[in-house]
Amino acid sequence: MKKILPLIPIFLLLVLWSSCRKDFEYDTNTGNLTFSKDTVYLDTIFSTIGSSTYSLTVYNKSNTDINIPSITLENGINSSYRLNVDGIAGTTFNNIPLLAKDSLFIFIETTFNISNVNKNEFLYIDALLFEATGKNQRVPLVTLVKDAIFLYPSKLANGSNEKVILEVNEDGEEISVDGFLLNNEQLNFTDEKPYVIYGYASVPKDKIVTIAAGTRIHFHENSGIFVKEGATININGELSTNKDTLENEVIFEGDRLEPEFANVSGQWGTLWLAKGSINNTINYLTIKNATVGIYVTGNKTLTSPTLLIKNTQIHNSQEINLWAKTAIINGENLVLGAAKKASLYCNLGGSYSFTHTTIANYWNSSFRENSALQIDNFKTLKNETLLTKDLIQANFTNCIIYGNNISELFLNSNTTKTFNFNFSNCLLKNIENNNSTPYNYSDINFYENILLNKDPDFIAIEKNNFKIGDKSAAINKGNIEAAILVPTDILGTSRIENPSIGAYQLSIE
Repeated sequence: MKKILPLIPIFLLLVLWSSCRKDFEYDTNTGNLTFSKDTVYLDTIFSTIGSSTYSLTVYNKSNTDINIPSITLENGINSSYRLNVDGIAGTTFNNIPLLAKDSLFIFIETTFNISNVNKNEFLYIDALLFEATGKNQRVPLVTLVKDAIFLYPSKLANGSNEKVILEVNEDGEEISVDGFLLNNEQLNFTDEKPYVIYGYASVPKDKIVTIAAGTRIHFHENSGIFVKEGATININGELSTNKDTLENEVIFEGDRLEPEFANVSGQWGTLWLAKGSINNTINYLTIKNATVGIYVTGNKTLTSPTLLIKNTQIHNSQEINLWAKTAIINGENLVLGAAKKASLYCNLGGSYSFTHTTIANYWNSSFRENSALQIDNFKTLKNETLLTKDLIQANFTNCIIYGNNISELFLNSNTTKTFNFNFSNCLLKNIENNNSTPYNYSDINFYENILLNKDPDFIAIEKNNFKIGDKSAAINKGNIEAAILVPTDILGTSRIENPSIGAYQLSIE
């Protein structure tokens, strides 16, 4: 009998061979790719600092598998852009397959040295080129590069960075960080170029650092300014005419300029005023996205103000906006917005006077335990020792203390030490502790003309806009004598008639 070959297995082999062969048959790209963006804007970066990573998706919407002969940068090997195409890094890519109805991802970064073009700002442009049999396709890449003055610690012989000692705390722990002393030529900050600081820039004893109106200072991660004992900082911002650019305001923020970092807290450290720093003044300063906006540690004698601060806003700190420890602070026209813990913490005693201040904590990035305003006069150390200090005074006049917690005022006293406080013509949110000690709002020794749990009618809390609306309970409720001492609000509006409570004035006849 004649042997017959099994036809079904042969047929299956032919089908599989045909199918596999089709997988490797690609038509050449004819220029019909589509893209997720017409132009890739890598936003703004500082010279020599790398950008974030941006993406472009390339689509083959046809019914045909195609081959892209090449994907290149228009400026070739001289380009300052870097690419990654479907997981492979490089600047030139050849014979890239793209299946029908499929897509591929291109990731783009850049670092550019603006000193090569001798400008303070430079628009750096390149393009991605996609080769095709017809007309090549082109996707522009655009980055604004800013020049800056860079300040940073020196490298030591062992390869580590120069250090500064910030303090030895109450538990005997030494806190040291990467940092450096500002020399005499670095003590005057101007608005000519922005500054980028790495580590803690320290003001030496008996020296004054002056920061002029319009100055922009950007801090790298774990960086800040440290004002040593006997040293002084004077921040001399001025009222701006343009409420968007704040051209005369001094601004402290992180060194990432891309929009996705605009509201990321904890990007940098703090402005640290050490024990024994003297005659510190701040006017028209905005602080954004710090760990602690300002940390003020007073000396033991409490004979003169550690800080005079006016017309200043601090928003979105990872811990606390303004943290004062056994300090003396006089504040006017302050806006202390969202923070993960307290907006204002008057810690371990001290002496404080705040007038026309808006303390408004609407932190929503995580759960917040702390009240917007916290005041205490003691601390328990790690060895269980109780450290106590006198709270000589904590006076709040024409202030708003509000937020999204049930109670936004927390008073914590150790009865062995002085604990003097006073709230006059203030709008307070304190639902949970109402009328319990020390929250007896009918006691005129501590509270006078209090508006309790009334709506401040803030304009846009999600944008840190704490101007009051025309339905605010704060309108026309300020103490006139205190208002005359601070005759204009944070925007320069007169408040000598019908003063509103808080940093912003709105009068209704």
